[in-house]
Amino acid sequence: MSSADSSLPSPRRRQTTTRRRRGLHIMQKRAWVYAALFFSVVAIGYVPAFNDAQGNLFGLFSLQLIDDALHAASGIWAALAAWRSAWASTLYFRLFGTVYFLDGVVGLIFGRAYLDGGIFTDGPADLDIMTKIATNLPHIVIGGTAVILGFIVARRHAVDG
Repeated sequence: MSSADSSLPSPRRRQTTTRRRRGLHIMQKRAWVYAALFFSVVAIGYVPAFNDAQGNLFGLFSLQLIDDALHAASGIWAALAAWRSAWASTLYFRLFGTVYFLDGVVGLIFGRAYLDGGIFTDGPADLDIMTKIATNLPHIVIGGTAVILGFIVARRHAVDG
């Protein structure tokens, strides 16, 4: 064996390295799930079976074009982060999760949230507490889960950032 041959990795070691590069990190897998979730939310809004006579999704959510744009942008951001790296996916969960969770909390308190501009253009809404909970719970759960993924799960799986 020449000295040039000794600097090459062994075939077994090369296969392990290749396997690691092909596999997605858990944070990237979760970001792909979030991308699919948001693209599904946009698509479901256009299926008549899921809308009531007033056009409310599941009879609860009055989704406008701005809502579809925000959900689609959230899905695109998640997909780009998942495609890029585990670090980008972690950053997505940390930033997106914080903003989305707080949007749900603001909506729960005031009846309108800030991501769609409702709290700024229309002010607080006089809604009963059950309507506030039903309409803001998805943002609280999805955002809260993203915060947990970004700040806790990522640390457990050794994502730097």
